[in-house]
Amino acid sequence: MLAAQRRDLLMERLKTEGRIVAKDLAAELGVSEDSIRRDLRELADAGLCQRVYGGALPISPATADYATRMAVSVAGKERIAKRAAALIRLGSTVILDGGTTTLALAKALPVDLEAKIVTHSPTVAAALVTHPKVEVFLIGGRLFKHSAVTCGAAAAEAAMGINADLFFLGVTGVHPETGLTTGDSDEAAMKRTLAKRAADTYVLASSEKIGAASPFTVLPLSDVAGVITDAAPDEPTVQELGKLGVSVLGVSPSWPAREAAASDA
Repeated sequence: MLAAQRRDLLMERLKTEGRIVAKDLAAELGVSEDSIRRDLRELADAGLCQRVYGGALPISPATADYATRMAVSVAGKERIAKRAAALIRLGSTVILDGGTTTLALAKALPVDLEAKIVTHSPTVAAALVTHPKVEVFLIGGRLFKHSAVTCGAAAAEAAMGINADLFFLGVTGVHPETGLTTGDSDEAAMKRTLAKRAADTYVLASSEKIGAASPFTVLPLSDVAGVITDAAPDEPTVQELGKLGVSVLGVSPSWPAREAAASDA
C-alpha cells in the first residue's frame, strides 16, 4: 500500500471509528509502527487529526475562526442553549464562558430573568444588555480573539473573587480518553480557573465537538456535572460517556423523552 493510500485509510478510520491505535493498525496493514506514526505526524501537521499517545483522534472543527463557527450547528446550539437556560434559577449567580454556543445561551435567557451573570466574553455581555433584571459582571484582560474572551493574569485574578452557582463551559473537544479540550493553553487555564469558582460546571457541546480532541486539556470529565449536547443517543462517544458515568443531557430530537429525563438524574 502506498503512503498516500495509507493516509486515506487513516482518515477513513478516524471518521468511522473515532480513533486510531498506531500499533494495531500497523499490525493489520503489515507495516512498521513508525510508518503509521509518520503518517499521523503528516496528517497532524496538515491539521487533519489530533495526535495522542499511541495514535490519533479526530480534530475538532471548532478550532475554526469565530466568524466561521457562528454558522456551524446553529440549530443544535440553539437547542443546547434552551436546555442550559432551563437550569438557571431565579437570583442565581452564573458564569458564562465565551464562544458561539455560550452566546446562543445568552440570547436564549428569558428577558425577565433575574440573575447575576459573570463572563469574560464581551460579546456575551453585550447580548445581555437588553435583559433589565440581569446584572452583568464583565471580566477584563487580554482579548483572545479566537473565542472573543479575555485571558491572562489580570482576568484570572479578577475571577478569583467570584463564587457562582453554575458555570457553563465551552470546549472544542469532548472525548472519553482526553476529556475536555481546547486549542489554546491560556484559554484552557482560564476555563479551569472559572470552573473552580462555581458549584457546578456544565459543558455546552454541539455534535461536532463530541468525539473530537484539541491539544490542551481543560478538565477531566469527572469534574463536571453534565454535558449538554445535540449529538444522537447512539453516537459512539455519547455511549462511552454514559459507561463512564458522565451525565449526558441530550437535546437532539432523537433522544427519547424518558432517556433525556434519566440523563438529568
